[in-house]
Amino acid sequence: MTLAAALADAITAASGAPFAVPALRPVGGGDIHQAFSASDGVRRYFVKANSAEKLPLLEAEADALSALAATGSVRVPQPLCSGTAGGQAYLVLEYLDLRGEGDAARLGVQLAQLHRAAQSRYGWAHDNWIGSTPQPNGWQHDWIAFWRERRLGFQLRLAAQNGYGGALQRDGETLLADLPAFFDGYTPAPSLLHGDLWGGNHGYLTDGTPVIFDPASYVGDRECDLAMSELFGGYAPAFHAAYHEAWPLDAGYAVRKTLYNLYHILNHANMFGGGYAMQAARMTAQLLAQIR
Repeated sequence: MTLAAALADAITAASGAPFAVPALRPVGGGDIHQAFSASDGVRRYFVKANSAEKLPLLEAEADALSALAATGSVRVPQPLCSGTAGGQAYLVLEYLDLRGEGDAARLGVQLAQLHRAAQSRYGWAHDNWIGSTPQPNGWQHDWIAFWRERRLGFQLRLAAQNGYGGALQRDGETLLADLPAFFDGYTPAPSLLHGDLWGGNHGYLTDGTPVIFDPASYVGDRECDLAMSELFGGYAPAFHAAYHEAWPLDAGYAVRKTLYNLYHILNHANMFGGGYAMQAARMTAQLLAQIR
């Protein structure tokens, strides 16, 4: 069965309304999956597709979107169904017509609302992915241990396997041992996170309503999302101002944002190579200098 025919059957079953075999039109975007607009002339959906063995990545994304939507805070594309057909995995999402500008202040307020949704511990019920890299989770009550073992430590071990040794590994091991120094007097509230909140993972509907998408969700320190939003830019000053007004950040964030963004730079080194490993080494040395 072709992907288009399989989508027609799956969408019909999931929505409870007939959906004819759609026209699939490629949509620009991510580095990991193919993306299509699927329309039968009446309804339209956004479809992500990849090889069949990548279905768990797509299912994890659907799970995260559902969890974010359940908080009633910030708009996300609603997942409809997923599956495999003809050697391909697919995820069908609500199609949203997005643009680059909108109510950035509202996004800041809504992200704070998302982060305030009550959680009891850190982690996630199952492992997922950050980009194409596995992201180990499980539940923990100790945030420092979680960040050491399942975030920075995991990425550093992966970097070593990829040939990034030397000062990065030497200073990285020291940093892992010294993590408590960054949390003196600060215990983060467990918050549901988007998990990959760089500028390309948000947009706005035509009426200005903010939308976030492509999550790598888990429960952690809300500062992780804020730090990622600053890493590559793309968020308007009104977003940051509104968030800080809704829920002011601890003074230690100014240092910890580098600690949290180190995770993503290490991940970029492991996925893309290039200068990211050198950047990670510089960030690690900078962090150690802050506590010595």
